[in-house]
Amino acid sequence: MIIVSNLAIQFGKRVLFSDVNLKFTAGNCYGVIGANGAGKSTLIRMLSGELDPTRGNIQFGHGERLSVLKQDHFEFDEFTVIDTVMMGHDVLWKVKEEKDAIYLKEDFTDADGLRASELEERFAEMNGWNAESDAAALLSGLGIKEEFHYTLMKEISGKEKVRVLLARALFGKPDNLLLDEPTNDLDVDTVIWLENYLADYENTVLVVSHDRHFLDAVSTHTVDIDYGKVTLFSGNYSFWYESSQLALRQQQNQNKKAEEKRKELEEFIRRFSANVAKSKQATSRRKMLEKLNVEEIQPSTRKYPGIIFTPEREPGNMVLEVSGLGKVADDGTVLFRDINFNVEKNDKIAFVSRDPRAMTAFFEIINDHDKEHEGTYNWGVTITTAYLPLDNSAFFNTDLNLVDWFAQFSNDTTEFFIRGYLGKMLFSGEEIYKKASVISGGEKMRCMIARMMLKNANVMVLDSPANHLDLESIQAFNNTLINFKGNVLMASHDREFVSTVCNRIIELTPHGIIDKQMDFDEYLTSEDIKVIRDKMYK
Repeated sequence: MIIVSNLAIQFGKRVLFSDVNLKFTAGNCYGVIGANGAGKSTLIRMLSGELDPTRGNIQFGHGERLSVLKQDHFEFDEFTVIDTVMMGHDVLWKVKEEKDAIYLKEDFTDADGLRASELEERFAEMNGWNAESDAAALLSGLGIKEEFHYTLMKEISGKEKVRVLLARALFGKPDNLLLDEPTNDLDVDTVIWLENYLADYENTVLVVSHDRHFLDAVSTHTVDIDYGKVTLFSGNYSFWYESSQLALRQQQNQNKKAEEKRKELEEFIRRFSANVAKSKQATSRRKMLEKLNVEEIQPSTRKYPGIIFTPEREPGNMVLEVSGLGKVADDGTVLFRDINFNVEKNDKIAFVSRDPRAMTAFFEIINDHDKEHEGTYNWGVTITTAYLPLDNSAFFNTDLNLVDWFAQFSNDTTEFFIRGYLGKMLFSGEEIYKKASVISGGEKMRCMIARMMLKNANVMVLDSPANHLDLESIQAFNNTLINFKGNVLMASHDREFVSTVCNRIIELTPHGIIDKQMDFDEYLTSEDIKVIRDKMYK
């Protein structure tokens, strides 16, 4: 349990939020959302004790343990993987260290024996004898093979370190768990494991994430940082988003009577509750909406970019033919081979692989950026493409400001025209004169999306389109692609993006493809597909 009283944080004259009074209780998972810069990570840092609030206090239940997902990838370099995980339970680890040190003493005294006996008792009470096996189980669940459990942290890759640090945070089932972007660098299978783990978690969890599917799967409540305040709502992210959009539409409809609005909101809550009850996700375990007051629902002040793709012409029947395509990485790894398929009209395809390099290599080939490959591909004569690459850094190695940067890609270079496009991407006022080289990762992605909008293409090729974007931009991008009147070829770690947009899954493997017209969640969880996938990677 975490009790927050009169909490406020201020940096200079800027007040992030104030007068925060909240109670986070066991058995619930709280998804923390807010626009970039609203203070999501700041709230987590204050709860963890890393940052002192301007005023107010934070109180934990008596004797309760707090665990935080560490972001320092080098802090534990001199420790083994298994020890790093067990160190997550600091009390248990200190008892173990003291106990082991006593037993190593050459001049073991009676006092040492008494102290060792006390420590053994405490160690047993904390389930210490199972600590190593519990840590190993967490590591295996997060995809760290047993052969690496006794390797030094400095000898494993950055992505593996992310998983170990997550296991460290989860170890010992702390009473209060704070997770800031826990799904970063995790593959889909590991994210599913984490969703299931947190769904059954009986203690208090707060999580910040840009992964909407993950938030929906684990959250029972939503903590919204908006209006300079922190507000707690029942329900997961999707409920918050849909209800805030409904409230906004109602606010804009001045002619609708108050009673009509109330009935519309009540009907929305009823329908959403019914959907949640049928869900297999964590939220189905709780009647999370039963105490919700209609008055709690209010429109958000969030700004959503205006992402609009308008194809100049409809795609013909022949979109893309791929024949015998293959690619070997620089290190000799076969990324994919013997890739044969046709893209049909109305296909929106999600490309997946156990090696994420495969999708990027495939997209670089079909966009004519990589000539070193086996096989051929052929676009239809009616097709125009817009490509969002994984790495956009080369586009921004320039001294141009945003107006001049955008003008490079536009036939109409008048500032009025360019302002319109940049305005849709939430660049306003003097922001349009910022140097393209110094803008943030999210701003660069919005610029790349605006560039795509200029093309009026009928095929979108998207490599990790949710990368660096905030939830508002992801939601706007997602909504646009759902209604896009053309083809989409996409790879993304954002399951909600893929699940709501794509109607076909193609997995690239070293021994050909798996090609299915099916729901993405079904593809990931199907035992039959798993057997096929295992064979294709041998």
